[in-house]
Amino acid sequence: MGETSEQAGGTDRAYRVHEAEQDGEKLHEAGPDGEDVHAAGPDGEKTAQAARRRRLAAWWASERVMVRAPMDRPMGERLAALAADAGSVYDVDEQPDLYGDGIVAELERRVAALLGFPAAVFFPTGTMAQQVALRCWAGRTGNSTVALHPLAHPEVHEAGALSVVSGLRTVHPTKEPRLPTAGEIQDLAEPFGTLMLELPLRDAGFVLPSWDELVAAVDAARERDAVVHVDGARLWECAPHFGRPLAEIAGLADSVYVSFYKSLNGLSGAVLAGPPELVEEARVWRHRYGGQVFQQYPAALTALLGLERELPKLPSYVAHARVVATALAEGFAASAVPWFRVHPEPPHTHQFQVWLPYAPDVLNEAAVRQAEETKTALFRVWSAPAAGIRGLSFTEVTVAEPGLEWTAEEVRAAVEEFVTRVLEAHS
Repeated sequence: MGETSEQAGGTDRAYRVHEAEQDGEKLHEAGPDGEDVHAAGPDGEKTAQAARRRRLAAWWASERVMVRAPMDRPMGERLAALAADAGSVYDVDEQPDLYGDGIVAELERRVAALLGFPAAVFFPTGTMAQQVALRCWAGRTGNSTVALHPLAHPEVHEAGALSVVSGLRTVHPTKEPRLPTAGEIQDLAEPFGTLMLELPLRDAGFVLPSWDELVAAVDAARERDAVVHVDGARLWECAPHFGRPLAEIAGLADSVYVSFYKSLNGLSGAVLAGPPELVEEARVWRHRYGGQVFQQYPAALTALLGLERELPKLPSYVAHARVVATALAEGFAASAVPWFRVHPEPPHTHQFQVWLPYAPDVLNEAAVRQAEETKTALFRVWSAPAAGIRGLSFTEVTVAEPGLEWTAEEVRAAVEEFVTRVLEAHS
């Protein structure tokens, strides 16, 4: 089964619509062909919101799922769980934080130690953390050019903020749906001050290089007198692929940003870790960017809970994602669908893509019907890839604790049920 680089990775913002349901990052709702229905006016927006409410209701009522996204839970339930669990990771009789002290400072210390850096600073969002990091490095290197992948988060999901807000420019060592190689970094035609590596590269399918490839890429950047920054929003689940502890992976870079809500089920927030002088400068820029938030203890508590409870489980999720991916491929191969792709195969983390040759509305209807009728939610949201590519869709599969209960046989059976509904909706 062949596919183009665009099909495997995707480039359009509509390609990322499912982040609203997968990660809680509300972008926009897509219509049948991936268009932004908000642009179609109030009627389109109402239709999209009704569809999303139906999906959430179906997922919440399902008895078998691959992941229970925190955003699916009612606010009252999540607040009650936080109140019940917070005392296990921090003394809740202490005063809450004020402008980043107390529990926020403790979170910074724990993450810095975990990643093997001398210092770290908490940010309300990863977007802010990363923009500040790249801005600070540009000032320190004297070069405002950042080398990164065209599918990296700042290029696809931050509305051009690197150039608009910070005056930085970007260059791309490669357009292939993978991280750049050492040779591509060495051959880049113009100088750059920072090489940014997103580990894993989400929009290309949560892909990672091999350890030797990663080391070689970092060495190539250093040979060109550039610093290396890692977008580690999902760094937490990379250790099994590399076969090395987090501190060794992070230690390849000059700075690393990590997120708390993507893999660790936190409410929000991120940390930038690096040398003390960079971190102190980043604190100044955090204030300038409006990120010096008065109190953030709920987010900090959920981050500590994620480090304590979810982080140790990630290797088991990664291992079982490979079982699930293989079973999905077997199920689709035995079905009547004319084409499919599980990407990458095997998965590099506990998340991967599935591609099918049908429009998103057909697949979303089949997924919701399966959840409503069988209480089994095999897939969440299907979306169109790049603009203009019709009749092709992808979804992201995340295997977390609920997914560990699925056997390969159960996955194959669920695929059969799903395909039956796809063919009914497509006819």
